[in-house]
Amino acid sequence: MTVLSFTAHAQDTVRMTLRECMSYALAHSAEVRLQQADCRDAQISRREAILRAFTPTVSGDAYAYSNFGRSIDPETNTYSTVTSFHNGYGLSAGITLFNGFQAVNNLKITKIAEQSGLTKQQQVEDRLCLAVMEAYCNVLYYTELSNAIRAQVNTAEKAMLFAQRQYELGQKSYSDVLHTKAELSDREYQLTVCSNHLNDAYITLTDIMLYDNQKVLNIDMEWPDSMFGATSSGNEDEAARAMQAVTRLPRVIIANGEYETARIALRTAKWRLLPSLSLYGGWSSTYFTYPGKTGYVPAPYWRQIADNGGEYVQLSLNIPIYDRFSRQSEIARRRNELDRAEARREQAQHEADAEVRRAIADRDGAAEALRQAQQHAALQQELYALSTKQFEQGLTSAVEYQTVADNHLNATAEYLHARLTYFVKCEVVRYYARLINEE
Repeated sequence: MTVLSFTAHAQDTVRMTLRECMSYALAHSAEVRLQQADCRDAQISRREAILRAFTPTVSGDAYAYSNFGRSIDPETNTYSTVTSFHNGYGLSAGITLFNGFQAVNNLKITKIAEQSGLTKQQQVEDRLCLAVMEAYCNVLYYTELSNAIRAQVNTAEKAMLFAQRQYELGQKSYSDVLHTKAELSDREYQLTVCSNHLNDAYITLTDIMLYDNQKVLNIDMEWPDSMFGATSSGNEDEAARAMQAVTRLPRVIIANGEYETARIALRTAKWRLLPSLSLYGGWSSTYFTYPGKTGYVPAPYWRQIADNGGEYVQLSLNIPIYDRFSRQSEIARRRNELDRAEARREQAQHEADAEVRRAIADRDGAAEALRQAQQHAALQQELYALSTKQFEQGLTSAVEYQTVADNHLNATAEYLHARLTYFVKCEVVRYYARLINEE
């Protein structure tokens, strides 16, 4: 196993595979944490809807005050100017018996919102994992390409030294020496450019992962089997399962949830045209005394609380008669929102179907491109090895040798790019296929 290491101004070193990089990114992603907070809000709203639908509201109150002016005597119900002290307590409860099934519909809406929140979180996580995978593959690509260019730099350096010796012996012309020097300079420049791309790919990877810059990241250069091709039967099976998973794509689930929410909201708006019925009940009691009244002896505190206590039960019916047609306007707006949600749902379904079909076609096309690039790279490798021997034997010119070397490097780069592209395309199709397995 080859390990790719990047230096940093720190001593701590961490080695990670592709899966570990994905896990690290998920654990430290700000976008994921924000979506998790949204999911928790949806869970709180769900809990509130359940309590609002099946439990009453209960409230209590207490007060105490002194009256120094004219007031009504609670015992005689006449006016008095004696200073008095009052203390009271109350407890009330109420529950809506019928309000057009708003509580039940809100319960359904919050359930859909909670499920949509989890789906959006999964969507964010999947998008982040794909971004990490692409950045990781770019690091692999430029690492392998750097190794290939470095090998050609070594070969070009040997060819230059060999050409100089032959020039000194009179077997090569000075132009051949210049061509070999130009070839070496060109390869060194390409190595520098590739190294810069490698550093940029590494920075992109650590940025997506929100990686701690105080630690050194070592990447295991493991090449998954899917990078080297897969059986046609396995590809066909994944393609079939991927097509079945069209309705399980996050964008489709979210669009379906929005449509269902709009449908329930329209039904709720229509039910608001009906009367609402509520039930209330409560208990209250008071205590009073006259601290400044000579010879007055108040009844004991707990006796007054018991004697002055009272209960009530109230059944309230609210009939909407005229509210400037606000309910009718709300129904019209909800109906328009339902039409928009239906259009978005149909669009999401069409886009999801096209997305899966395009992913399968891209994977199959990448597989064919990989096969051809592999064959082309093998032929160019053989031709490059043969041309190197011919150049050392003086059977080919420096210009011809440089042309062969350029073709070999280009073929190697195309093969590496095709291999990593095929890996990413395979992972996308596997993601769609896994949606069926998770049901």
